[in-house]
Amino acid sequence: MIEALQFVYAPQIINGLSIGIAVILMALGLTIIFGLLDVINMSHGEFYAAGAFVGLTLLGLGIPFWLCVAIIPLLMFPIGMATERFLIQRVFNSKDRHILTLLLTFGIAIVLEDVYKIVWGANPLRIEVPIPGATEILGVFFPNYRIFLMGFGALIIFSVWALIYKTSLGSVIRASAYDRHMTASLGIRVTRIYAITFGLGVALAALSGLLLAPIYSVFPTMGRDFILLAFTVVIVGGLGSIKGAVVAGLALTQLQALSALYISPVWSDPLVFTVMVIVLMFKPSGLYGGLKNG
Repeated sequence: MIEALQFVYAPQIINGLSIGIAVILMALGLTIIFGLLDVINMSHGEFYAAGAFVGLTLLGLGIPFWLCVAIIPLLMFPIGMATERFLIQRVFNSKDRHILTLLLTFGIAIVLEDVYKIVWGANPLRIEVPIPGATEILGVFFPNYRIFLMGFGALIIFSVWALIYKTSLGSVIRASAYDRHMTASLGIRVTRIYAITFGLGVALAALSGLLLAPIYSVFPTMGRDFILLAFTVVIVGGLGSIKGAVVAGLALTQLQALSALYISPVWSDPLVFTVMVIVLMFKPSGLYGGLKNG
């Protein structure tokens, strides 16, 4: 039993944690954008892929990986702001806002995916692991980069939580999510808060793409494949809830990791979707709900 825990379950748990942290980073961007703008961003996966592709280009120019970790969010943040300001805002106040924003972001996703194919090609590319080797913990060797990913990702998640719930900007973001008209009446430019929030979500998605690039291959449809899990995390956790995204992200990725020991990996996604359906049946709002609730 001890050997099974040490050599079978422990590696799967570590793998699930490392992937779970990256999924949470991506889901945080989705849930913050929905919590404030009430917009389901179908292009979020392509912004995730953008982080990997831009990082690949910067690495090719000789820029160290660790500098790319700082550069990518700074590059993608204004791109996200511009996307919200010049595209989403054009249809945001329409009576058919939900349908129009859904179609608009879906169109952005298709365009970006084709751009990736034209610029970088359709073949999978690879980013070298920046921290090679493994560390022995309780007799089991764990990849150093996955250990780093868990620690660094947890730091980013805590920083986002602190930004939303412990700063004046976060107070304005939550106030705008609760009642944008009242917030605007206080002299706050709500449209600017929308752009900042969307930019933050895009930056988190791009950072997640860069961090996962050394583990997975980089290819044009990588965002489409990964966004399904992120959306499931957001729905199970509760649309707009940061706490829900963290809890659901860790739970669902652990479920995937541990279930792979007993069933074929092809059933991991249906299993996760089954959990989502069950949660929606008994608690349609998800485990938690709303940006203002945590």
